[in-house]
Amino acid sequence: MRSVLVLIGTIVLLLAMWAFHTYNTLVGSQETVNSSWSQVQNVYQRRADLVPNLVETVKGAANFEKSTLTAVVDARSRVGSFTVDKSILNDPEQFKKFQQAQGELGQSLSRLMAVMENYPQIKATENFRSLQDQLEGTENRIAVARRDFNDAARLYNTAIRRMPASIVAGYGHFLPRPYFEAEATAQKAPQVKF
Repeated sequence: MRSVLVLIGTIVLLLAMWAFHTYNTLVGSQETVNSSWSQVQNVYQRRADLVPNLVETVKGAANFEKSTLTAVVDARSRVGSFTVDKSILNDPEQFKKFQQAQGELGQSLSRLMAVMENYPQIKATENFRSLQDQLEGTENRIAVARRDFNDAARLYNTAIRRMPASIVAGYGHFLPRPYFEAEATAQKAPQVKF
């Protein structure tokens, strides 16, 4: 009888150790996702900070197509209206709205850069060239940060769905994280006209 109790105690202890280990591993994965999300926010903030400088440089250099400039300013203000923290990761609808606002800002900036090709006097200014380089670098950083976030989210989402870890994930209320997805317009190749 005593050996049966020792065996049962050992099994319970091993199961408890496994559950603690699994829970801690899931917490680590969740924090990796949160850290990746912070980096995404960081590069989006960098872009948002550069936009007013770009707009002022363009406004100061020429009297030019105001509709494009207005679209950039409006998109920047929509992005700025979001209160973004890691809680957005638990709300797929808010995440989608955030992603859409960032996409609109990116599209507006792309249109602004395309229009700038028609204004050599603006392209020639040192400030504009510097800001354009910084924005291009920022867009690359955004792409890298989003890829890293998606990788972290994929690993985390896989971990919480695998058996038997999914049992611990269910009890620990580990929710799946959303992915950044390409916008529908990204499926079409852009047309360049000269």
